Amino acid sequence: MSKLSHFDSRGRAAMVDISSKPSTRREAEASAFVVMSPEVIRALPANPKGNPFEVARIAGISAAKRTAELIPLCHSLPLSHVDVRMELCENGVSIVSTAATMAPTGVEMEALVAASVAALTIYDMCKALDKSMEIREVVLQRKSGGKSGEYRRQNQQDQQGQQQIVNRRMKK
Repeated sequence: MSKLSHFDSRGRAAMVDISSKPSTRREAEASAFVVMSPEVIRALPANPKGNPFEVARIAGISAAKRTAELIPLCHSLPLSHVDVRMELCENGVSIVSTAATMAPTGVEMEALVAASVAALTIYDMCKALDKSMEIREVVLQRKSGGKSGEYRRQNQQDQQGQQQIVNRRMKK
């Protein structure tokens, strides 16, 4: 494992200088899961605040565009694409976000922020019904581009978690 990049030689937090890195196409995908009770799931279509999925989708896209304002040492990036998708599952809502850019640094943080804020928005839209909902499994699923190349989340625990989500979808 290489050293942490956001610290200078004296151990102080520092923004990484990316000025010498070439701009290349970079893409990242992140996911999150909001665990809900069956009662909340049944009430989703009649939410008096509006369609929770559509509000969460727009919130996630907006959040990705503001990542550098939220994460102190994150670079401001010209995003060429952001998408947030949700799927209702047996025990909650599965969220997947993607972000892309042509820049000298990656978009992992933008994808993670989009998934996180979309999950928080789902919680906000439904909290009147059940404050015990849980936001889980906020993870980077994959990234491409840049010096470190391809990354795909593949450890055994994640594969089992993804399989459980797929199984829950199939039971509908």
